[in-house]
Order: sequence, then structure tokens, then C-alpha cells
Amino acid sequence: MSSPDPQVRAARNLADPSPENKPENKSESEPENKAESKFESDSENEPRNRPADPAEDKTRSKPVRSRSRSRGPVVAVTGAATGVGELLTARLAASEEIKQVIAVDERRGEVSEAMWHVLDVRDPAIAEKLRGADVVVHLALDLDLETDPAARTAYNVRGTQTVLTAAAAVGVHRVVLCTSAMVYGALPDNDVPLAEDAELRATAEATGVGDLLEIERLGRRAPRAHPGLQVTVVRPTVLVGGTDTALTRYFESPRLLVVAGSRPTWQFCHVDDLVTALEYAALEKIDGEFAVGCDGWLEQAEVEELSGVRRMELPSAVALGAAARLHRIGLTPSPAGDLAYTMHPWVVSVSRLHDAGWRPSWTNEEVLAALLEEVEGRHTVAGRRLGRKDATAAGAAGATVALLGTAALVRRARKARRRF
Repeated sequence: MSSPDPQVRAARNLADPSPENKPENKSESEPENKAESKFESDSENEPRNRPADPAEDKTRSKPVRSRSRSRGPVVAVTGAATGVGELLTARLAASEEIKQVIAVDERRGEVSEAMWHVLDVRDPAIAEKLRGADVVVHLALDLDLETDPAARTAYNVRGTQTVLTAAAAVGVHRVVLCTSAMVYGALPDNDVPLAEDAELRATAEATGVGDLLEIERLGRRAPRAHPGLQVTVVRPTVLVGGTDTALTRYFESPRLLVVAGSRPTWQFCHVDDLVTALEYAALEKIDGEFAVGCDGWLEQAEVEELSGVRRMELPSAVALGAAARLHRIGLTPSPAGDLAYTMHPWVVSVSRLHDAGWRPSWTNEEVLAALLEEVEGRHTVAGRRLGRKDATAAGAAGATVALLGTAALVRRARKARRRF
């Protein structure tokens, strides 16, 4: 999944890429039998790292490396310039099982072997860029904690709608969507582990989960609306490796918040394993809906022992109430719904991938160690990232108390105003 660059995201939110508002695309892709010569001739006269000129054809690319790959699928990847999309694009481009990789993003990435198209996935012009692809892996999602929720939903949902419709229109036979195991919901009565075909009981209260549920709904509906189009859905567990989510920020806290009476369980997924699972899906070694993550899970006590970070236990009413107030007054980016995923189990079986021959290369213990190394030096309290000066001044428990106290003061002030 790709989190767009801040500048790209800011520009995206200023204007809608609908046909009446988007800049005129001054050149279209050549017909299929001329595409290869077009890309080669353009690239010979263009420096590799030359900044993009808006007036130039956005589809220019480095020539595709000459390889004798007459067989194998042509795979398109959206969100291909950053994050998981970049890693998958590089892996597919190096694979002898893939005929060609088409890369789509709002800026050109570093994988020179791919054929690049630079545009917003909400632009209907994406249909022509996907022409000739057998499979599309859609990873252009914005799950950034700091993004305006309305803008995030508009991008994620409309982007998925556009990709599904465009893929069907140009004869793509499979689209792979990547959501999250969070769609199962974190509930005290969940089975441990959940079956992959378990009911999706999540609500829209956690960051981005409403978007993911809508994407799942679009994925289920697409084959009915577009006969011949098949949809595969991949659901990673707690994703680690260059990611920034409410769940990874949990481990940036000086104390691990535990809600009294809860039973947290942790199942991680390293981005390396997600990439290989997505490759399986792109090669159609597995289809349908399936989860990806490490085998098994860790109990909260094991996490605390492995991390060496002690817990801070709070009553449920205090923790949930404070989280809701802090988010409402803008002190933290995480809504109270995120807290459920640190309270209740939502670990899931990965048996479908196992049956297909896939195995994770990381264990939960190894991913936790990598996460702790990645977040070292960061300071987060109640989902709010603090600067070094703030963290030093506040101290571990002091920072939490300060935030909880701020919420309480705001609540008392509001009550006082209502009395007058």
C-alpha cells in the first residue's frame, strides 16, 4: 500500500481529476504495436533523472529491458513508486515468470525495467494505460494518519472504483486488492485464530477501516457488474517495515497502554512477506480472499517481555473516554476506534496461502524486533508523536497524564460554559 508524498497529497486535495477539471494530456499512448518503439525513441534523448515537464507526455519511460519472456502475465501495479507498491514492482520486474510490468503512480518511480504511466488513479484515462495487462494489483491507497479523513476516503474509494471499472473496460481478467485483516474487527468474542472466511465485523470507527470495508464491498460487487473480471483480496495483519500506523505507533510509547480486562494478541506481517503473497496473487497461484502474516501470534505478556517495555494499565472507561476526547479536540490523529485493535484479538489463520505453497520468511518475534529497531528514538503518546524536547520534558507517564489531564480540563471547561 502506498502512502502518497505529502506534496502530492496536498496538490491532489486541491483539485478533482475529473475530465472537465484535469489538465489536457497532450499525447496519448501509441497503439500496442508501436508502444515499444515509442518508449525507446523517447528515452534515448531524455536524461534519466530529468524533472518531469507537465507539457511533456506523462507516459515516457526508460526502455523495458530486453528479455525473452514470451510467456507469463503482464502485470500492472498502481501506487508503484512508493512503499509496498515499489517493492512489488521491483520484484515482479526481476521475475522470469512475469512478461512485463506496467507501473502507475502520481510520480515516476525508480524501477527502470517497468513501463511507467504518471497519473492519478481516479483519472478515467487510466483505462488506456492498463490496456494489455492481464492482472492489476491495486496498491494506490492513502492510509496516512495525518490525512483529512474525508479526502482520504474520497481518494481510496473513488480510486478503487475507477481502477475496477477501467480494468474491466480494457479486458483485464483479474484485479488484486489489498486491504487489511482489520476488516474482521477486534472483538472480545473473536475466535483465536479467526478463519479466513469469517464474517467481517469491523466498524468504520478505526482509522481507514471504513475505507477498507467499502473497498471490500466494491471488490465483491465487481464480478457481478463486470462478467469476466475476477477479484482477489489480500488482508495483511499488523504491517511492519517502513509503515506508520496507529498500531506501529503503539510501540513508540514509553509505556504500552493496556486496558484493564482486555486480552491483546499480536500477529505481525513484514512487508517482505506481503510482497511475496501479492506476487502469488499476481501469478494466480492463489485467488479469492485470504490473509497474510506470520504463523501464530504473541500474547501481550510475551510482547512486553520481548520488548522490555512495561505496561500502563487503565480502566476501559478512562482509556476509551480520554481517547475519544483527545481525538475530538485535535490533540491526537487516532480515533478511539483504533484502541480496540490493542484490546481484543483479531489474529487470523493464513492456511490458504500455506495450501498454495507459500511460507512467511519472518516470525512474529523477528518482526517485533525489527519494529522496535525502526521506532527507536520516536516518542508517541496516545497516538500523538512528540518531539524530543516534548518527550524529555514530559517524561514517560507524565506525558500520558498531561494529555489525559488536558482532556479532563477541556471537559470541565465545556461543562462550566453550559452552566452560564
